Amino acid sequence: MSSQTLRLAFNTLFIPYALMVGCAQPADPTAWRTRAEQSGFTHTASYVETVEYCRRVAEHSPWVRVQSIGTTPQGRDMPLVVLSRDQAFTPAAAARTGKRTVLIYNGVHSGEIEGKDACLALMRDIAVTREKAALLDHVTLLILPIYNIDGHERVSEFNRINQNGPTNMGWRANATNINLNRDFMKVDTPETRAWLRMYQDWKPDLFFDTHTTDGADFQYDITFFIPSGPETAPPLAKWSRQLESHLLTLLAADGHVPQVYFDMRDRTDPAKGIVAGEFLPRFSTGYGPITNRVSILVETHMIKSFERRVKATYDLLVRTIEFVNTDPESLRRAIADADLATRQLHAQNPPNNRVVLATSQPADAEGEPFIFKAYEHQFRKSEAGNVELPVWDESRPVDVPSRLIRSDLVVRSVAVPRAYLIPPQWSEVADRLGLHGIFVQRLPEAVTLDLQSVRFNNVRFAPRPFEGRFMVDYDVHPMNETRVYPAGSYLVRLDTPLAALAVHLLDPQGPDALVRWGFFTPIFEQKEYFEDYVMGPMADRMLAEEPALRDEFDAWLKANPDMAANPRARLAFFYERSPYRDNQKDVYPVGWITAKTPIPPVITRLLLEPNPN
Repeated sequence: MSSQTLRLAFNTLFIPYALMVGCAQPADPTAWRTRAEQSGFTHTASYVETVEYCRRVAEHSPWVRVQSIGTTPQGRDMPLVVLSRDQAFTPAAAARTGKRTVLIYNGVHSGEIEGKDACLALMRDIAVTREKAALLDHVTLLILPIYNIDGHERVSEFNRINQNGPTNMGWRANATNINLNRDFMKVDTPETRAWLRMYQDWKPDLFFDTHTTDGADFQYDITFFIPSGPETAPPLAKWSRQLESHLLTLLAADGHVPQVYFDMRDRTDPAKGIVAGEFLPRFSTGYGPITNRVSILVETHMIKSFERRVKATYDLLVRTIEFVNTDPESLRRAIADADLATRQLHAQNPPNNRVVLATSQPADAEGEPFIFKAYEHQFRKSEAGNVELPVWDESRPVDVPSRLIRSDLVVRSVAVPRAYLIPPQWSEVADRLGLHGIFVQRLPEAVTLDLQSVRFNNVRFAPRPFEGRFMVDYDVHPMNETRVYPAGSYLVRLDTPLAALAVHLLDPQGPDALVRWGFFTPIFEQKEYFEDYVMGPMADRMLAEEPALRDEFDAWLKANPDMAANPRARLAFFYERSPYRDNQKDVYPVGWITAKTPIPPVITRLLLEPNPN
């Protein structure tokens, strides 16, 4: 057999030819093949096989160490693989090298697992064959081979109806049926707590979250998304756009059909427009920009073969890390500039003191010219579904002129206060802030001060649970109020690089604010009630003595005709306007201190203490 034939055979199995030659290589060239490669990409490595492979690489190479970041709900260890040519296997040691830290984590949805198999091959090619050793020139690499480990071990070939292999794919949710990629703000799971500890300890400059996408069929084998919209600090947005352009060019040169991650306004007609939207912070992709880090969502296409998906993921990881290595200082500088700007937001004059909470696509936006690489399709009727469904012909690729519209319209933003105050009874909220690494101080004595907060109106709870919680929606009515905050209350300062994160968690207008996730649900409950025979005469007196109230009542009756015949509802209208109502119901316990808030000396002293963030 010729050397060229050997090379082709090993390339088919995604094995670097370097395994065949050189005194540093193992005698048996098959010894370092991953489970996916050994199976011809019909199978993926199990948890046990994955851990064993990582340990073998660590035993072989002084550049690799396997650590633990925590334990899953079912008791499985969560391994983290650290690759460092400097043997800098702790956060402090890695920081001393001056290199950039890059994190890859796979299997948050464990049926979408090609990232894991790509990473096993990547760590081998870096540390065993050293074909990719240059990736560690200016980078310390962290690999979380499997994030949702319990879901990974819920194995079935039927877990993902839309996906083309592997045979032994895992499950989307964790063991308690929580989607871990919706948990980054509320932090309800042990896995997320472990991830956040790792994130705060290592402070990666850039991280990947690898997936397999659902959706229509098209030519693209890999899409990716790097946030660079209004939610992202300008220095990082600029750096991220450069990386996006770089990846589109080089991945195409590698033989892939890459594109930014998108949605289609009409999945059967791409000519109607392609949308690239920003992510909420409940997703890791949205969490990155509000903590001033580069986050990269990787989405291969479900219908492409597992082998092609692994190869596409591998190449994107390599190309990105190569980009970081070419100018690591530019990434360090972009993050430092973003951190400094965020730390100073609270002290800026309007409108430069705002955090973006939500964006959208402008309704009249034309977008940018975009050629969508589609397949021709026809429609066939499903008798069972009584619906016409598209059937794509992959032998007939077609380029469809369209427009790409990005979510660059700010639809909600808020001014950053100087600090938040939280009463001591809401300790669970303070605990969540601590899990996010946000600095929280305690008041040594009670304070009385005039500050801003909100009252909630039109409160609406979701009819069904979402990720283990009943979310709440509401209208927000700003208010100024004199409040007493007891000793032990929590002070959350905003002179921090995590200011945007704190605002997203504590400002009720944030899409993933803790109040929306149910951390303040008791404030919406009524605890005292009136008897009709007591409230009725009082309501009559109120009507007789307050003409303006009669006008308000008449307007309410017209606006709520279904309530006009309900005596209890009519009397409740007056109860809510009487001195007996609960004046704390529907009132947000959190207050914010602005530049105009008169601050007691005790808070002034706390604000002057060093902020470890």
